[in-house]
Amino acid sequence: MPKLSLADFIDVVSKAGSPKITKVREIKKRDNYSPATDFYRPFRQGVVSLHSRDQPRSALDSIAVSLTDVKKMTNYPELIEGYKKWWGRKDLEWFEPPRGTYSSAGFDVAVNPELGLKINGRRHIIKLYNKADPITKFRIDLVPLLMELTLRPGAQPDDVMALLDVRRGKLYVLSINQAVGKAGLDAELAYISNLWPHL
Repeated sequence: MPKLSLADFIDVVSKAGSPKITKVREIKKRDNYSPATDFYRPFRQGVVSLHSRDQPRSALDSIAVSLTDVKKMTNYPELIEGYKKWWGRKDLEWFEPPRGTYSSAGFDVAVNPELGLKINGRRHIIKLYNKADPITKFRIDLVPLLMELTLRPGAQPDDVMALLDVRRGKLYVLSINQAVGKAGLDAELAYISNLWPHL
């Protein structure tokens, strides 16, 4: 069964027409995942490490210290500042976030949020959005929905599913009708499934 990352799936769903077909083709034809080519991996790992070891907000600066890639050296300070802005004066406490897989139409979508944080006492399960491109309403709706549908069985009843736009320091929570949203997700996976063998 083919497996898509959550980011890949949302990238496909947010396109229409020939760009949508092109994106599916790119995903099918590209090489297997390699940590060495994952641009935001050091940032994600740094944030997870910081929270899991209960370090202060100032420790975020250490994420950029060992960077040698010029593009990362240019991009990461904005991520760090955005994350600091969001953190503000919040009391944050780490817990291990659940992970899962959403399956439909013969495809699996990996749903792997980076953060489990109690924010001022309320548990939030958070997926990070690190890209410079402005976040779309579509992504704001679908990422927490996929998290809700996939992760709720392994979460506590009051856990909040959320997407953090890191650069802009803004947290988005689930706000879409689940039944309608799920039907749309399944339709998109059926589209990918029908297209996949022909690429």
